[in-house]
Amino acid sequence: MNESPIFSKTYDLLLWLTPQTTKFPRQHRFGLAEHILQLALGFQEKLLAASLAPSAEKPSLLRQADIQLAQLRLNLRLCKDLELFTPSQYEHAASMLVEIGRLLGGWQKTMKTG
Repeated sequence: MNESPIFSKTYDLLLWLTPQTTKFPRQHRFGLAEHILQLALGFQEKLLAASLAPSAEKPSLLRQADIQLAQLRLNLRLCKDLELFTPSQYEHAASMLVEIGRLLGGWQKTMKTG
């Protein structure tokens, strides 16, 4: 359940992302930065809900988490394009999201075969 690597990787993402977004310029801090943190926190909440949900509800919650992860990816790309992240910061965030996405995909696959 919570011992799964996806939980620790998501926590690491939040731990890295939170101070990064607080460094955004003021005009982006209360819009884009806040939205990004809400997406990341919402993703973490969907994972927790899926881990605690009955088996029949897990696939739906995991799909919702997958959608939030895709939204987070797009918003982080926007940050890079607006030069709110350096290329190395974006690369770091993207690699974290790729790994989380792989873990989520594996979990979704076990729900289909299990």
